[in-house]
Amino acid sequence: MSTKRRITLELLEAIQDAFNRHDVEGILAYFAEDCEWLMARGPDPWEARRIKGKADIGAVLAARYAVIPDMRWVDMQHFISEDETRACSEWTVKGTPKDGPPIDWMGCDIWTFKDGMVTKKDTYWKFIET
Repeated sequence: MSTKRRITLELLEAIQDAFNRHDVEGILAYFAEDCEWLMARGPDPWEARRIKGKADIGAVLAARYAVIPDMRWVDMQHFISEDETRACSEWTVKGTPKDGPPIDWMGCDIWTFKDGMVTKKDTYWKFIET
């Protein structure tokens, strides 16, 4: 009998640590095979850009880290639902894209879990334009 992984603050920190190390395989180890990622930007405000499956999410992450080699998330706070099926991570993302000005955006991820694995990552951010 397999034991499902508990959703804890330590688990959310471990996932975020993999993001900060740019460890694509490490990140994907926390995701279910049929996972999806709703990105903050995309063609529709209600759906944004939807990436499905570990392979496609891994490709997007690898491409992002290639463009923003110093990308990192700081000032983390995590919240977990009582039934441990959902969580929220608040953060600030920083980095300098090779083709643009530095980023310094506040945002959050709303995570959905099943059997201890990420099935959905829904990302939101805000930034100040001058």
